[in-house]
Amino acid sequence: MDPADSATGTVSAGRSTGTRLPPGDFGVVLATLRARRGWSVREFARRANVSEGQICNLESGLRNPTPAVAAACDAAFGTGGELVELAGAGRRGARTEGIVEAGPVVAGYERVLWELKGIGRSTGPRFVTASMKSITRILTDAGPHAVGEQRAEIWRLASRFAEYTGWMAQEAGNPAEALRWTNLAVRWGALGGDETVAAYALVRKAFIAQHRGDTHAAIGFADQAAGHPAANPVIRAHAARRAAQGHACRGDAGACREALERFRGYAAEVTGDRTPHWGPRIENGNPRLIEASCMLSLRRFELAADLFAAERRRRPAVPADDNSQARFAVRQATALAGVGRLDDACQIVEATLPVIKRIDSATLRAELGPFVEQARTRRASPGQLALIDASTALAIG
Repeated sequence: MDPADSATGTVSAGRSTGTRLPPGDFGVVLATLRARRGWSVREFARRANVSEGQICNLESGLRNPTPAVAAACDAAFGTGGELVELAGAGRRGARTEGIVEAGPVVAGYERVLWELKGIGRSTGPRFVTASMKSITRILTDAGPHAVGEQRAEIWRLASRFAEYTGWMAQEAGNPAEALRWTNLAVRWGALGGDETVAAYALVRKAFIAQHRGDTHAAIGFADQAAGHPAANPVIRAHAARRAAQGHACRGDAGACREALERFRGYAAEVTGDRTPHWGPRIENGNPRLIEASCMLSLRRFELAADLFAAERRRRPAVPADDNSQARFAVRQATALAGVGRLDDACQIVEATLPVIKRIDSATLRAELGPFVEQARTRRASPGQLALIDASTALAIG
């Protein structure tokens, strides 16, 4: 079974999925199935024995599938004739004028993006990056063929795909590639009449600066994002969070507290907001866990440990978000190690290491560094020393 199939609960080629096709027309269903497996256009074309151009035209809606091509796709995915049936039921007229009807494309790929984000949270960047890049190419190829507001919708969606591709590049440990995709998101968002991505790009730059240890630049970018004319409450909340973490890393507790208060205020404004969101959804965040993270950076280990314990016990884990769960678990372990509770800390890390290895996120692996730093200051048993050594090796990749 393909690793991506195993990770997402799909089945390998040659076995029918019954009636488990995702919603949408043929092109959208094709793209969704491909995304679930983490196949690039090239990989899917090879498996189906059709050209890459045919796949792109089908997924963008520029062409209808012939019976032979539909059967080849069906065989590649092992959907037991369902793709052939869908192609026959949804046959559309040929597009001789070369203009894309953007509505189905946008609605379908919005669902694909939502699904890819779920896969990324639980399996890491390696299973979604190829699909993100391929779909982005399809959208940017389709954009010039659409007109008016439909053209703008496609460019805005391409911008959202580019933004998440940038985040996956950051998760893969490639900040230069992350910045490149973020800049593309800004450019394509502007083509779609959306300037908010330019504001959020500053938040992304703050995060990148934070991970390279440049807290001064991180705070500066966060402040620029908050003051950007296109910033909305979502972006200002993200910016305040980054500023709080930057001030905490610099040891400025007062400025950290002020930024946390701004974060809570902006996050409260987001409730019920249905406008497109950049970055993680603020309403799914936990202000107390963010505060605990800041206390950890301020080296207030006892307070951080208490906050982590209370919040992680009180609030259920977000389903299918192994990345965030592992991140806060390691932070809790770091706080526990900081107050000398190495047994408890090592139990948490031992349970979390398999998840970190599976997701293989550079930003998540980096969370192990502070744990190792604190754990090495404590008297450890041979088993604990082995765990600390394993954490060190994983942290440095």
